[in-house]
Amino acid sequence: MALVVGTALWLGSPTLAVSAAFGAFSAGIATFQRSWRPRPWLALAAASGLAVSTFLGYLAAAHTLTFVLMLAVWTLMTGMSWAVGPVSGLVSTQMVAVMLITVTLPTSVTGALGHALLVGLGGVVQAALIVLFPVRPWGVQRDALADALAAVADYARRLRHEPVAPFDPKPLMDARSAAAMTPRQARRRPRQLSGYRLLAERIRPVLASLADPVVGAPEEGPERDRVRELLAATGTVLDAVAHAIRHGTPVRVPSEAMAVLRMPEDGPKLTGAARRAALRLFSLVADVVEASDEPVEEVSAEGRMVHRFLPRPGLGGTAAMALRAVRRETRWSSPVLRHAVRLCVVSVSGYLLSTTLPLGHSYWAPLTSTMVLRPDFAQTYSRGVARFLGTLAGVLVGGGVVALVNPGSYLSAGLAVLSVLSMYLLLRTGFIVTSACVSAYVVFLLGIAGEAWHQTVQARVALTLLGGVLAMVAYAVFPAWETPRLRDRLADWLAANGAFATAVFDAYARPAERRPRQVRDALLDARAARAAWEQSETQAHREPVRHRGLSRPAARAAQTALSMMGRVAMLLEAHLPERDAPPSAEAGDFAAALRQALPEAVRAVRERRPLSWSPVHQSLERWRQRSGDRPGVALRDAEQLVDALDDLVEALNKSARRSRTPRDASQGESP
Repeated sequence: MALVVGTALWLGSPTLAVSAAFGAFSAGIATFQRSWRPRPWLALAAASGLAVSTFLGYLAAAHTLTFVLMLAVWTLMTGMSWAVGPVSGLVSTQMVAVMLITVTLPTSVTGALGHALLVGLGGVVQAALIVLFPVRPWGVQRDALADALAAVADYARRLRHEPVAPFDPKPLMDARSAAAMTPRQARRRPRQLSGYRLLAERIRPVLASLADPVVGAPEEGPERDRVRELLAATGTVLDAVAHAIRHGTPVRVPSEAMAVLRMPEDGPKLTGAARRAALRLFSLVADVVEASDEPVEEVSAEGRMVHRFLPRPGLGGTAAMALRAVRRETRWSSPVLRHAVRLCVVSVSGYLLSTTLPLGHSYWAPLTSTMVLRPDFAQTYSRGVARFLGTLAGVLVGGGVVALVNPGSYLSAGLAVLSVLSMYLLLRTGFIVTSACVSAYVVFLLGIAGEAWHQTVQARVALTLLGGVLAMVAYAVFPAWETPRLRDRLADWLAANGAFATAVFDAYARPAERRPRQVRDALLDARAARAAWEQSETQAHREPVRHRGLSRPAARAAQTALSMMGRVAMLLEAHLPERDAPPSAEAGDFAAALRQALPEAVRAVRERRPLSWSPVHQSLERWRQRSGDRPGVALRDAEQLVDALDDLVEALNKSARRSRTPRDASQGESP
């Protein structure tokens, strides 16, 4: 920021310095987003997009009608960019917000091209500085992988006291996203980032299987004590590896922990499925210790795994994926499309309304609406309040400094750079502080171009309040509530869990035809469906909308049932038979029954009808009769799976009865 603004002031004019400052500012904001892309590319992409939008805005700003049309198209595209991801949505929002300010600087068409080039130059300087002075290379990937291992380590410790403890799959999902890279990136990737993610995902079901009192060790006794020792040692080793990955240091593990993770000299202390899970755990932990190919204190296994990376598409592939993501959201029920339409209408209305007011600065109302509006209500409401409070504080502080000191161009530029420095340092503290720093930054930056401070204070406060009110009203008139969509999310999660469970039981039914990739893909789909449900349920909890057929207690009970269903399938995955194992006709019959009942059950959840798992119950009873008094791991897991399905039926039936009570019928379902 200082380099760009100082050079533009020295060689150019105050208005050119303002344009260059906004380009560097936007590029810097982009590099602070959590993305798996290299930071220089984020800076260049943000500055390039802002340069294009600024130039087009200058061309359209000569006439109100053309600018309104351009603003409508640009905000509609900005709203749809949230379909690609939160980083794309935030960067696109920043582009529109900065464009609304820069186009107010007086210039000609040739000057507009110069302004656009200076905006792009700010991003080029930002990217060059990141290349010359890297900000923790591979830091985001290191943190994601270390978080995944630390999450599994914490899971192992919690299993010591709670054998059926839940596990949050988000760290593993983030680590998978971080593992996607181009072939060039894979060649330059540090050795410590290879292989750990797959090992962490393979350890997790083994830990759950070892701790589970049904398929693992008994709840009390010497075997349970041995399991607690193994879980504690595993947590210690995984934490040590996570620390090494995060800080780029050699792996240092306590020898006592590695000693626990070996077969005792006096023979095995576990039996049955628990013993098989322990042996598998020994091998996986040894692979984790050796995976970094770095010096370690303890080495307990030989050999090295061959690790593959997830290919990241190039520029063409990324563009195609973005277009497909946007196309999937082009339906009226999509919250992204509704957000885009809402943002477009509010921005245009705010601009037209503010032009009729005798305040000037007509861009501040649509700027506020653009920065405040989000696809969900909770963020929109919280950001709206924070935006107004932060803006009020920043404008008062910045305006007061300008009124008392009356700084010139260079001092105003220095104060603007100081405000941006404060914003970058305090970016994680909350939106109020960020808004205050940005508001002071805009006041000082416009002071370079000679804006009167008192006009800036009055107009910015009034029009910021107007933009926030318009955003709140727009969400009330044209909402996109998550509450009515909870049943659809729950049905998607049930379908994904069912596909995962049938894939695992099919592997028992036909071991010779087992396809690990099919089980793996089903697991990833179930994990994504659970994440989508949890996100929707969190958003719905903050919305001022009463339940529509799924009360909060029922939602929690249904979530517990489906979490147990997914956990049972994961436990069974830890004991998948070898290809030369004998097939299980009973497992095949159970998988077929579950596959037959699943589509109707999914439709029943969506349509608020009673569920029926009769074919699954009948298949389980036949399996019990054939197995006699020697049930195997697969049968015990099938029993737990049916119990989870019955719990789901009970949760949804209670919700249906509550939704039909006279009190609910009389009060309705409106906000």
